[in-house]
Amino acid sequence: MTTRTETHFAPVDQDLYAKAFQLLDPTPEPVAIAADTSPAPVSVILAAVPVHRPGPVEETLSDALAFLDTHGWAKYRLIHPEGARCSIGALRAAAGSRNAAYRDAGRLLLDEARRQHGQHWEAIPAWNDAHTGPQVRSVWEAAIQRAHHANI
Repeated sequence: MTTRTETHFAPVDQDLYAKAFQLLDPTPEPVAIAADTSPAPVSVILAAVPVHRPGPVEETLSDALAFLDTHGWAKYRLIHPEGARCSIGALRAAAGSRNAAYRDAGRLLLDEARRQHGQHWEAIPAWNDAHTGPQVRSVWEAAIQRAHHANI
């Protein structure tokens, strides 16, 4: 069996390549092109990519929203007979217990609900029951983003 390795690619003009990148991302210092064109070791590539690890609050909020997406969102009850839950029910399902992540996620969710829908909301269930699905989802998504940016 004969395997062909020809790629029929045109050779790259390194000077033109460097000029194109300089036009796309001009920098005050000239960028030198390394003569060695061998690929970087995997360890260097992996070390260069920052990895976000969600904190317990972000994880709880994300898991709760995923629960709502999977099982459905409910109003006026913690758990609907068909499995849907209200916002508090989803938080409880995601956290597994009333631990610190559950409490902090609930505080952040209520704070975001107040930001978007007014300061008068005393608790998550009342806010949940007074709003539409898209309004509730908007608050969940914003709370997750805040937890992500705060790295909590």
